[in-house]
Amino acid sequence: MATLDLNNQDLPDLQFVLMVLALCTSDLETLNVPDAVRRTVFDRCWALMHDTPPPARKEDRVLDLRVGTDLTLEAMVAVIKSTLAERGITQLTWDHPPSEPTRQTTPEALPLVQRLSKLYPAPPDITD
Repeated sequence: MATLDLNNQDLPDLQFVLMVLALCTSDLETLNVPDAVRRTVFDRCWALMHDTPPPARKEDRVLDLRVGTDLTLEAMVAVIKSTLAERGITQLTWDHPPSEPTRQTTPEALPLVQRLSKLYPAPPDITD
């Protein structure tokens, strides 16, 4: 079970916002945040960057934080924490097994991946 303490997290603001927004827009059934609250978190963060209503289609509910400022990022952190605190949520919990990569390694990156795998080999499988 993975957890994120909203009041004592050691993530930089950008990572924190990306993580929480990714969780809130995911289909994870094990996340301890109701769907309505997830939508509210996203919609409030959307409003900090856009003058238009948030997208209705789930596939379109993505925020491009590259166009934001440090002030926008700080506001998103505050909005996320206050929105969840209003609902008594101080910690996010979810359960999700690691998933397989969704993309193949590009030919350009393959030499680097191979060198890294030599430097940091996968631990051997230990069976009893």
